[in-house]
Amino acid sequence: MSGPEGMTPESIPKPSGLTASDAKAKDLSGGNLKGAALMSLGMAAFVGNVTFMKLVSFELSLFQAIFLRGCFAAVVLGGFALYRRELFIRVSGTDAKVLGIRVVGEIGASLCYFMALFNMPIANVTAILQALPLVITLGAAIFFGETVGWRRYGGIALGFVGILIIVQPGTDGFSVYSLWALASMFSVAIRDLATRRFSSGLPSLFVAFATMVCVTLVTGLLTPTMEWKPVTLSTVGLLAGASFFIMMVHITLIRSMRVGEVAFVTPFRYTVMVWAIALGYLIFDETPDSATLIGCSILILTGIYSFWRERKVKRKTVEKGEDASL
Repeated sequence: MSGPEGMTPESIPKPSGLTASDAKAKDLSGGNLKGAALMSLGMAAFVGNVTFMKLVSFELSLFQAIFLRGCFAAVVLGGFALYRRELFIRVSGTDAKVLGIRVVGEIGASLCYFMALFNMPIANVTAILQALPLVITLGAAIFFGETVGWRRYGGIALGFVGILIIVQPGTDGFSVYSLWALASMFSVAIRDLATRRFSSGLPSLFVAFATMVCVTLVTGLLTPTMEWKPVTLSTVGLLAGASFFIMMVHITLIRSMRVGEVAFVTPFRYTVMVWAIALGYLIFDETPDSATLIGCSILILTGIYSFWRERKVKRKTVEKGEDASL
């Protein structure tokens, strides 16, 4: 796990009187707190973006809304990147491949999520995404070889039971758009796992700009497949608001996944449900049903357990130098 940009834990000066393990634990703790704060801010911004985009859905078609939002955000992100001299940089071959994977994940996440959002309540769509920490844990074990023991695998299995309760397949409460939300969740997992593989020298602002440009180009190509609706001044204002929030989402989430441990930072995604339920009720008069609340509660509890279990074992390993099964 890398420390601050351009440094690794091994290269950070050790405070006098501390062992290497103590210094490393202290460094990770500082990065974790910063990552948790960034993740929480990113989740608030995420719901802000979602709220504006759902309001836009009453005026514009799906691809048109994502395309116009992307145009706003790409211009501003590009301006910031140019100002910080992070727009024209040399990207290594490895980072370029990882960036390509991240872009694919972001495109899938955006298209699938908004397809679900334009046809489902905010809280229902957001609840399905609460399985994301469990999917990321599973993906890290499969693709990165991170150790996951039977207890956490059991938590992941229970989490998928929570998904089934929310989606309600085979019942009258089932919506085909729930499958779009599930596809979005898996796409976000791909995006976030890829983000962890960037080198420390690749600027987060450049990654956010490149990703936004690619999403905008793809939706621009897809726009002619749907009706182009008139864009009013009020709609422009909503799109500008959504663009502001989506820029915050990209920057904060990229930074959070890079400065903190994924097991510590990821559970702070759950703060999104507070905002989703509150704004869904206050603005759209949407109230999540009991199945959504029960399934979401299972996902949150299993995610928190997974986080707690990993932190407990890692702390024991750092303090005592012992190997332990997760």
